[in-house]
Amino acid sequence: MSLRNISLGLVIGLTVCSLANAQFNAASDSASKTSGGFVQDVRSHPREPSRDNAFSMTINTYGIAATLQTLASQVGASILAKGGNAVDAAIASNAAVGVIEPMMNGIGGDLFAIVWEPKAKKFYALNASGWSPQAETIEAMKAKGVTKMSARSIYSVTVPGAVAGWEALHKRFGKLPLSVDLAPAIALAREGFPVTETDSANWKQYGLPYKDRADFASVFLPNGSYPAVGQIFKNPDIANSLHLIGEKGADALYRGPIADAIVKVSDENNGFMTKADLADYKPEWVEPVSTTYHGWRVYETPPNTQGIAALSMLNVMELYPLREWGHDSARTLHIELEAKALAYSDMLHYVGDPRVEDIPTKKLISKELAKQRAQGITDKANCNVLPSDRKEQLDKLQTDTTYLATVDRDGMVVSLIQSNAGNFGSGLVPEHAGFVLQNRGSGFYMQPGQPNSLAGHKRPLHTIIPAMMQKDGKTIAFGIMSGFNQAQAHAQFVANVVDFDMNIQAAMDAARFNKGNSGCGVNIEDGYPKEVFEQLAAQGHQIDVVPRYSQVMGRGNATMHDDALGVNFGASDPRADGQAVPELPPY
Repeated sequence: MSLRNISLGLVIGLTVCSLANAQFNAASDSASKTSGGFVQDVRSHPREPSRDNAFSMTINTYGIAATLQTLASQVGASILAKGGNAVDAAIASNAAVGVIEPMMNGIGGDLFAIVWEPKAKKFYALNASGWSPQAETIEAMKAKGVTKMSARSIYSVTVPGAVAGWEALHKRFGKLPLSVDLAPAIALAREGFPVTETDSANWKQYGLPYKDRADFASVFLPNGSYPAVGQIFKNPDIANSLHLIGEKGADALYRGPIADAIVKVSDENNGFMTKADLADYKPEWVEPVSTTYHGWRVYETPPNTQGIAALSMLNVMELYPLREWGHDSARTLHIELEAKALAYSDMLHYVGDPRVEDIPTKKLISKELAKQRAQGITDKANCNVLPSDRKEQLDKLQTDTTYLATVDRDGMVVSLIQSNAGNFGSGLVPEHAGFVLQNRGSGFYMQPGQPNSLAGHKRPLHTIIPAMMQKDGKTIAFGIMSGFNQAQAHAQFVANVVDFDMNIQAAMDAARFNKGNSGCGVNIEDGYPKEVFEQLAAQGHQIDVVPRYSQVMGRGNATMHDDALGVNFGASDPRADGQAVPELPPY
């Protein structure tokens, strides 16, 4: 089969490597001639084995906060040092990342979390995803002449769930006052912070399209443009909003002046949002869903999220000897890609809001269904996978997010994810509030009769998912963001830890793929042998080789507590600007 679909980047990369090897060999020969054979002598000695991770895990007997921004990780570590627990650190870090990366997340978006409480030895899952306005239905939209959901319109705006999520987490588990948890983020917003490399690029790409919106530009485009790398960015409006939330709790957003500003934006844009839509909203404590994978138990949040797709993937992958084949194997990647296609076809068809729709979650994550589905896997790529008992294939996409993980000295572990949906969400900014409203409602289907069809006070299918895995006293919180990349990235992370014996940093660093929701197209990082790409192409996979550590693969973090050692571990994705920062002991 032709390799036309393999990116030119692969060819260029191989050429550069060849030139580099030639230059290295020439230099070595020259050195040998001038050093009496010293280079040859050095080469004759065994080399130290190389490691798989870009840098070391963070290891600490006290707590660790791992986020996509080092400043935000430092915020979490400082809250731990003040006597806060992993939940306090997660709230504080999330608030800080919302200030630092406003294109990805903030108090205008939604939140999901899983908490491991070591004293109760129990997992708790929180669904803090918001619903659509009560009056926003397919029929009401058609009456306004709207038949297609625009990601930039007021109709894509659902009630923000993040702040209600903070309050629910804090009331159940928090140790410090909420105002203390939010104080570092407030300081960063008021005093300003230097913009990092990744964020400056994202600001340019995703912020400039909103430059003609005065409400957006006045907050997020200082002097009419995006902040350059190292430029100090301040947001006094978000500082004021966070201060109100710290003093008054969630009521400040759902019933107070921030709620008034949200409704005003809706009214000005002919939307449906009312004060009652905001005031009536409550997050929901739910049971996490799980499956086993070679002795580990892996936990995800249930529908309305895509978490079941990660579990379904793992159930299929478990049927094959991936450990024997290895990470850098075309056979391993082929099975993972086919498992992804099978799992996503069911998830995209069935998942909606379980308060409104009957979703066969137990069946979809069953080992029995995985065995049935795996029977259809051959040595060729299946480019048109259908749901397990339906005829249609659905394909929708939403994108950007932040994921963070925390662990404290007592072994409490938090996996938290929070998002605006798309970059800078809807682009709509409530007056003097300092944040964008999410556009998560753009994921609704405008055709009736589907689990994810638009209806009043309904939560859409959510891409954002936190995860955990546990075995023999080791509890790992992990997550990797970027739309529908997440479930497939979770399954790859689990396989890296379980099948390929990687530590959590190596598992986060390892080259991975991001396959679309239909067809045979797949992005694969340039971190596999050339022969792997050739074999996959021969099997029918349409490969686009992307640069190593590409943001196309999403960005993640992980923390782990080991009961036997009494030690915590942290990892942060080299594809981002973050770090796993340890809490310092008292001194």
